[in-house]
Amino acid sequence: MPVITDFSLPSSASALQLSAEKPVTFLSFHASPDPNTGKPWCPDVVAALPHLQEVFSTPQAPQVAFINVGQRDQWKDPSNVYRTKWNVNAVPSLVRYELVDGSVKETGRLAEAQILDRGRLSKFVGDRSASI
Repeated sequence: MPVITDFSLPSSASALQLSAEKPVTFLSFHASPDPNTGKPWCPDVVAALPHLQEVFSTPQAPQVAFINVGQRDQWKDPSNVYRTKWNVNAVPSLVRYELVDGSVKETGRLAEAQILDRGRLSKFVGDRSASI
């Protein structure tokens, strides 16, 4: 499934649109591109992007939305919306949400170097029952 780069993030995880037909989605939180280089300001994000694009590029891969968290100073602000509303404390972070008993729940998360482990990343994305 293609990577969604223009995803309109709702105000909270509970407002994500999941259904019986689409019971799982992933959000991948990244450093925003540096206006001077066009690349994310965080080297961990630069390293993780090829891994994320590879694992989510197969036709059977679940949906993933790439979310930019802002420039370094915006990200470091403790009141950053991704820190406060989405509980994201590191970039990159890949978070899995699933429909569980009619409610949207976070069912797993990988952050920073965990994403660079291709085996762990593939299992996390492919195994809906694993909570890592």
